[in-house]
Amino acid sequence: MSTILGMHAVSMLSCQAHRSEAACCSWTGQANQSVKSAPPAPKSIFACSLISEMAAAGPEAELGDLIPKKNGMSVIWEYFGFEATDVHQKQVLCKTCRAKVATSSGNTTNLYRHLKNHHGNLHDECMMKKSGEKSSLVTQAHSSKQTTIRASFASVIPYDKSSRRHREITTAITHYIGKDMVSVNMVPKDRFENLLHTLDRRYVISSRTYFNQVAIPQLCAECKEKVVTELKNVEYYATTTDMWSSRTTEPYLSLTVHFVNDNFELKSRCRQTAYFPTDHTGENIALGLRECLSSWGLNEEEQMCITTDNAANVIKAVELNQWTRLKCFGHRLHLAIGKCKSVCLCECLFVKLFIHTDLI
Repeated sequence: MSTILGMHAVSMLSCQAHRSEAACCSWTGQANQSVKSAPPAPKSIFACSLISEMAAAGPEAELGDLIPKKNGMSVIWEYFGFEATDVHQKQVLCKTCRAKVATSSGNTTNLYRHLKNHHGNLHDECMMKKSGEKSSLVTQAHSSKQTTIRASFASVIPYDKSSRRHREITTAITHYIGKDMVSVNMVPKDRFENLLHTLDRRYVISSRTYFNQVAIPQLCAECKEKVVTELKNVEYYATTTDMWSSRTTEPYLSLTVHFVNDNFELKSRCRQTAYFPTDHTGENIALGLRECLSSWGLNEEEQMCITTDNAANVIKAVELNQWTRLKCFGHRLHLAIGKCKSVCLCECLFVKLFIHTDLI
């Protein structure tokens, strides 16, 4: 609009220049002939200075603010507009470079293409706004979706015990109890049930009897089957054994197998920690060790050696089974340190006693 006004001002100044020249020609008696035959008069000095000032001011001075599109919902119309005189809004103009962009009614493809080719940063900004609008619409659609009656009841109905989800959670609890050596008495506790209800309110935990008589024995059988399968390919192995007592002074006999697999990795598997209530004689211990190997399908001839402590009954048991025995280095080191400490203590007491007697 400003450009049209500026050109109109220039044309008015040019007309004034023509009139001035015509007046001069009329004063000399040649007004009509001069006006018809003379070439277009040059712009006046005032008109030239006006055009220079408008060019120096830039496009913002030449053009006014563009008006937005009527009922324009797309984010692209933030970057395009129309002249105020364009009542029917037929000619789209770019707000940045004032270029005319040809587009049909309702089609914005050329508008996006213009931003992408000429104003890359504005195009990126426009696309970010567009993606934000889509995500907000999707969120509103999801939030406005009404939950069905079946879905509402399904969110509170307990899992069937034969369902996959119920079996997964029960198996996880069984592994937690068995492998971390947690007491089964934890199962009926209110706080533990509250924890499970918070994690998944549809899960109802089984009874302590189920874990004690079904779940944990089943896990033990599965673990034993895996170990037996692993030991089938073992050619030679070594073992360690020891007798120990629990906190309630109950005696146990343990046996651990050590072997190297096909990948040359050292593996250790505890075969047994069995309650051993009988007399701890060499004969009973020897029988218990042989029964342990046979229950796991291990051949005594493939055993290279067995490592034990210096207990007399254990040494006798190994001799009765005619196995090669290695003395436990850790046990012997512990005995050596204990004797050294006792000797040093005796020497210190003797020195103190000698000094005290000498002073008296």
